[in-house]
This record gives sequence, structure tokens and C-alpha cells, in this order.
Amino acid sequence: MVVSPASALCPPSWAGIVVLGDAAIATAPTESAALVLRRALVSVPVGSLTRPETVRSVLPVSDVLGPASLAYLSGADFRPAPAHPHGAVEHLASGHRDFRRLLRSAEPADVAESGMEEITSPAFVVREGTEVVASAGYRAWPAETAHVCVLTHPRWRGRRLARHAASAAVAHALAAGLLPQWRARPPASRRVARALGFRELGSQLSVRLEVDEPGGAHG
Repeated sequence: MVVSPASALCPPSWAGIVVLGDAAIATAPTESAALVLRRALVSVPVGSLTRPETVRSVLPVSDVLGPASLAYLSGADFRPAPAHPHGAVEHLASGHRDFRRLLRSAEPADVAESGMEEITSPAFVVREGTEVVASAGYRAWPAETAHVCVLTHPRWRGRRLARHAASAAVAHALAAGLLPQWRARPPASRRVARALGFRELGSQLSVRLEVDEPGGAHG
């Protein structure tokens, strides 16, 4: 249990729980929230810590995000996507107008879920004509982890464009000596990760607690 107001495991002011194998870490925004979490979760089996129904049964929770799968990829397991039939994946700066146009045209919820606004790598994009219709990149995390982000415009989904863009981003991360990480809730996103060789090794859950004072809660 760690008190971390700026934790990347969850939205601001929320608590985050990550399970990898038989180990788990939870982050809380305040000492009072950490106390509530510690008391409630100490008796919960590790395998149940990211199950919403279990967490809701022991904690005063007002909202939940997840669970999301956490998958990782080694260079030896990487299965690059075949060449895109309409041309190579391009590298654009994250501020490039064509990439930003994709972010503006997609649904805000999809953009937030993808994490594409937070990438620290180039944007690896697929075009149809002159329009950028899919993009991927990654955000560099501590411990040499590359958190992979992918976004496809709704009109162009189902054409394996996400796989092509993500393959380029993953290759770039591996060449930089980073460990690619893929976080996904939607089944389609998890299928893309598996197609590239990612293995699901853990899960993540974010919860918003109803905590108003140390050891206390309100409903």
C-alpha cells in the first residue's frame, strides 16, 4: 500500500490496484484513504483484488474503472504485423496537425481510454488517402516500461489498422530497450495485443472511495 496522489495507476484522487501474478500493489491519494484500503483489503485474496464485485463488498466505493488486463511482450515473442496494403506506417511528431486531427475527430471517451494524448514517443500512423485514421505510440514509464496506446477512428475499425500502427510502436519501444506494456478493457484491444505476441500477466482496477476522514466513510 502506497500513498501517491500523482499515481499513474488510476485517475487523480482515485485509488489504484494492480495485480501481477501473486503480487499486488495499491495506491491511495491520501493517508486516510490508504488506511481504509489497508483495513478492507488485507483479508482479500490477491486473485480477487481487481474484481469489482469483491472490492465493492468490502469498500465504500462510489465508482469503478476496470478491470483492465495488463499484458507484456518480450522481443523474442514479438509477432510484427505484415506490411500494410496501402503503404508503410508513418512516424509523426505528437504535435503534428494530422495526428491532432485524429484526436479531435474521435470520441472524447475513446481518446481518454486510448491514452494517446499522453504519449512520449512519436505517433505511428496509418492513413487512408491523406487522412490519419489510426495511430499508436507509447508513454515511457519508470523501470524502462513503454505503455502502448492505440486509437482508431470509429469509421475505420475492424480493418486491422490498430494492429499495424501498434506493431510499429512496439518495434520502436523494443529497439529503445523498453518493455512494452498493454493495458486493455475492450475485447478488441486485447485481441490486437495477443496478435502481436503480448501475454496477459495481470490486471488493474481503479476505484473512487467515499472517504471523508481517517478511518471514516460516508455513503
